[in-house]
Amino acid sequence: MLYHRDVACRLLLVSTSIGAALIASASFAQTTAAPAASSANDAIVVTARRLNEARASVQPALGATSYGVDNATIQALPGGDNQQLNDIVLQLPGVVQDGFGQFHVRDDHNGLQYRINGTILPEGLAVFGQTLSPRLIDRFALLTGALPAQYGLRTAGIIDVTTKSGFKNAGDVSLYGGSHGTIEPSVEYGGSTGATNYFLSGSYRHDDVGIESVDGSTHPLHDRTDQAQAFAYVDHILDDDDRVSFVGGYSNQYFQIPNPRGLQPDGGYSVNDQTDFLSDDLDERQLERTGFGQLALLHKAGDLTLQTAVFARYSALVYRPDITGELLFDGQAQRATKRDFSTGLQVDGAYRLGDAHTLRFGILASRDRAFSRTDSYVFPVDAGGAQSGAPYAIFDQDGETEWTTSAYLQDEWKLARALTFNYGLRFDRYSGYRTEHQFSPRANLVWLPLPRTTVHLGYARYFSPPPFELVASADLAQLRGTSALASGADLTNTTPYAERQNYFDAGIEQKIARGLTLGVDGYYRRSKNLIDEGQFGAPIILTPFNYRKGIIKGIEFEGNYAFGPLLAYANFAIAKARGKDIVSSQFSFDPGDLAYIRDHYIYLDHDQRYTGSAGISYGFREGALSGLKLGTDMIYGSGLRTDGAVPNGGKLPQYAQVNLSASYKWAKPGVELRFDVINVGDHIYEIRDGQGIGVGAPEYGPRRGFLFGVSKDL
Repeated sequence: MLYHRDVACRLLLVSTSIGAALIASASFAQTTAAPAASSANDAIVVTARRLNEARASVQPALGATSYGVDNATIQALPGGDNQQLNDIVLQLPGVVQDGFGQFHVRDDHNGLQYRINGTILPEGLAVFGQTLSPRLIDRFALLTGALPAQYGLRTAGIIDVTTKSGFKNAGDVSLYGGSHGTIEPSVEYGGSTGATNYFLSGSYRHDDVGIESVDGSTHPLHDRTDQAQAFAYVDHILDDDDRVSFVGGYSNQYFQIPNPRGLQPDGGYSVNDQTDFLSDDLDERQLERTGFGQLALLHKAGDLTLQTAVFARYSALVYRPDITGELLFDGQAQRATKRDFSTGLQVDGAYRLGDAHTLRFGILASRDRAFSRTDSYVFPVDAGGAQSGAPYAIFDQDGETEWTTSAYLQDEWKLARALTFNYGLRFDRYSGYRTEHQFSPRANLVWLPLPRTTVHLGYARYFSPPPFELVASADLAQLRGTSALASGADLTNTTPYAERQNYFDAGIEQKIARGLTLGVDGYYRRSKNLIDEGQFGAPIILTPFNYRKGIIKGIEFEGNYAFGPLLAYANFAIAKARGKDIVSSQFSFDPGDLAYIRDHYIYLDHDQRYTGSAGISYGFREGALSGLKLGTDMIYGSGLRTDGAVPNGGKLPQYAQVNLSASYKWAKPGVELRFDVINVGDHIYEIRDGQGIGVGAPEYGPRRGFLFGVSKDL
């Protein structure tokens, strides 16, 4: 179900009950099959349950706003676990859809941090791809608002994933596909042997609409994708107080860049006397690879719980241009390669001092090494900007290492039975392209004035370095006298700064009746050096930049109903995000836009005033229809920004997309069939129109698709 949590104990109870149900189910299956081993299995199950509870107690939500999804809800949504993770996150309050598979939480651009079983997953370079597959998820929560001190660096939203694990000695194999050339085989299997539990999954996806269409057509030109993903989880109980676990994954994703139809170059360029080039024939491609792993040790000793983890992530992105075509259309073509390798150590702990106080503390240290190379093919130009010779190549490469260190200490103080005050202090420092640091106080108050009412109020000081893997220095002097440098362009290219925020959040949650919960949450944020990102040039690589000042504010409404076989939810959010004075990466912008923004607040390009989502599903449990599930979900957006009379001064038209789902499972043979319809009304809508600050190309939402799936239990 979709759920909303504000209190630490509620988070712990939810995670404990779900984990206990899974473990108890597995225990029953194992002890029924092998009665002689029941006592050993029971001991392992009890130990695993206690260690799960201990891990959950280290990093509770503690006053933050938390929206969550469990595996049962994922399966009930159209597409089930065949869809990408970002499509599921779009069903949560305040999450805005964007192109390239991106989404924005509370009108922030990309300040997201992913955690798996409590350990940070380092950032990667993926633009289109989704490294994490829903197949690995038992449940996840989106944490936002005024976060406790253990969460830092990326603070717009924390995607906190709890993975599936073994216990069942079972799995399934499935085949899914249909419209737009979609075909997606997958397999997953989990099990246990003695004190060791494991879960494995793998999938492959082919699709003829890998990236959003640039013209809204049902069959976009040159838009195929091939994606492979693999994931593994293993844990081993060492003794009653210790468990070691490993999580690893790999994704290899290939994308064609879709082409506009029927265009010819109009820039006056010539390559070997060729001036014509039909846009239909462009051949641009991008390859993204990501691999990650983390090894964690959980230790529970009396009132002390510690989780220590080491982690690593490798990420690579290669953009392959159509050199002749891009030269004729844009006056330049860029072959771009980026690689990033990150390693780190994370330690989190909790110590219960007594009934009134629980201390939580932790450290994080990471090393990030990035490499970037760009081969730019350009024309020499005269003083008037006209081509004056044959194209040639400029080679530019850059490598840098960044070190990040963080530490926090906080106290959960129970002032009264229904009143909890959580306060703490966090320190963050990074040193790479520049060096900055900050001490950040945090404070949250959670009050239960009535048994079914929860009120929270919080303040957080945030410090968010620019995404290191996307920052690169460039020798702009090489571009003088070439078609890559517009006449009058500003050659200033200040390295991006860390963003510093003051963030205020308040909300209330009310349980109205059995299964029905309503909530409202408001936030206000003021930023210095607000971080945004844009696509500049043909390579689909984002570049970070800063607004000197930023103001983001909004309010979210959410309602959930879950009782028996019925699940329903509805969310609506209002937001407003503005920035003033671009103070980094200035070379990427039009000089006229820079001059206007220097003295005026403008809307951020990803600002969307109204955002909504809703869904309902029903599973029949008795009678002839037992095993049948029916569901629908939808998203609504009032439209992202586009240029108007001033930069980002206009907005795109509003839209709504509705999806349908039906599935039927025969329990005894373990076979399930599903049928999904995406965008039932075949509504054609623009996510982007190619205009706005840092907006690279037009992008349209998906056209109607019919998808079928069959799976068999193993």
